[in-house]
Amino acid sequence: MSRTPGEFRIVESLQKLGVDIAKDQLRYHRRRVLVSKEFTFDAAHHLHAYEGKCKNLHGHTYKVVFGISALPDETGITVDFGTLKTIWKQEIEGYLDHRYLNETLPPMNTTAENMVVWIYEQMETALGSATYRSTILEGRTEFVRLYETPTSYAEVKREWMQE
Repeated sequence: MSRTPGEFRIVESLQKLGVDIAKDQLRYHRRRVLVSKEFTFDAAHHLHAYEGKCKNLHGHTYKVVFGISALPDETGITVDFGTLKTIWKQEIEGYLDHRYLNETLPPMNTTAENMVVWIYEQMETALGSATYRSTILEGRTEFVRLYETPTSYAEVKREWMQE
C-alpha cells in the first residue's frame, strides 16, 4: 500500500515477515555502513612530566565515541548497538570506569592522546575475535573520539593507525 508523503494515517496492521515482505528483501544493499555509539565513564588520573593543573590527581567524566563499520547481514544490520554495548561492558569499561587510570592502563602517560589509541586497540581486538568476527561482517573500527571535557577531545582514525 503506498501513501502520499506527509499524509497522516493510523497503522491498521503490522507488516509481517513472509507475508508482506520476503526474507531476501530485508537486506536493502551490500555496502559498508558506519554505526556510531557513545559511552561515558568517570575516572581519575594525573600526568607525568607536565607543568600545569593536570600534574595533580584529578578526575573527569569522559565520553568515548566509536565509529564502527561493517557490511550488512541478511537482515540488513551491520553492527547491532547492543553488541557494541556488550563489547564496551565486557572488554573495555572495567579498565576505565571509576578507576585510577595510572594503575589500570598499561604504563603510559594517561593523556587523552595515549588513551584514545589504547581504546581503539581494545575495540579492534574485540571485533577481530572469534566471538564477534562471525556476527559482524568485516567489522572494523573507523574512529574513536575521547572527550576529556565537553569541549576537548582526542581522536584516532583507522587510516592513521594503519601507517
